[in-house]
Formats: sequence, structure tokens, C-alpha cells
Amino acid sequence: MAILEIVKEGDPVLRQQAEPVTQVTKRIRKLIKDMLETMYSADGVGLAAPQVGVSQRIIVVDVGEGPVALINPEIEEASGEEIDVEGCLSIPGAFGYVRRAQEVLVTGQNESGRNTRIRAEGFFARALQHEIDHLEGVLFIDRVIEIQAEAEE
Repeated sequence: MAILEIVKEGDPVLRQQAEPVTQVTKRIRKLIKDMLETMYSADGVGLAAPQVGVSQRIIVVDVGEGPVALINPEIEEASGEEIDVEGCLSIPGAFGYVRRAQEVLVTGQNESGRNTRIRAEGFFARALQHEIDHLEGVLFIDRVIEIQAEAEE
């Protein structure tokens, strides 16, 4: 496994719509492993392939319940609403309040290429939505409704 470089805001790949993955190959599975390693080393809870300079529809998420990798993820259903603070590995130091669906049903393929469905709520749902936004070239700062003030000491 390798730790990849996380691209920062301003890199054009972050604003592109990512390409669908047509076949789950050995290269794709290695990319997923490297993305997980990169996410953990950066203390993140999610990472999308465009954040490591690869314009493909792949995300990884781990909110403490074990790693989830999704290829070509799509939000099929969304319900409820909540506002909470988000940050992003591609925009270090920036945090803001973002409105997201409270619960989502996401479909896609796992790292073996099998179709999968994930119903998520709360923080897990928020992380999935944040990473899927990256695949559309959308950054959380595009959705911020209020900037979080500096942490008080």
C-alpha cells in the first residue's frame, strides 16, 4: 500500500465530474487500498478518488464502523435533514455548517465489483454525501450555510 498525495482546493480535478468505472480491475482494487491508507494517515473519515488526482467514481469511508469502499456510488433515496459541521482533507483548516439529508440509501459496487446497497444515517450518511459530492466536482464549501468560528480556548 502507498500513501497518495491529497490534492488541494484549486486543483482542477476537484471541480471535474469524475468518470464512471467500467471494470473493477487489479489497479482499481490497489487504488482503493491506497485511498484507505491515505485517508487513515490523514486522520480523515472519507476520501474520493478525485482528491488523490484520479477522476474516477470511487469513494472510501470509515466513520469508526470499518472501511467501506464504493465504486460508482449513487444516492437512490434521501430523507430527513440535519445541519452539522464539515471539513475536508482537500481544504485543510476550513470548517463550516452544511445541510445534508439525515438518512440515505446509496447503491454502487464494492471492491469485488458486486452490486451493493448501503442504508446510512447520521454521520455515516453525511460522510457518504460529502464524498459523492466530490465525484460531481462539488466541495463542501459550495454548500456551507455558515462558517464555523475559530475554536474557543
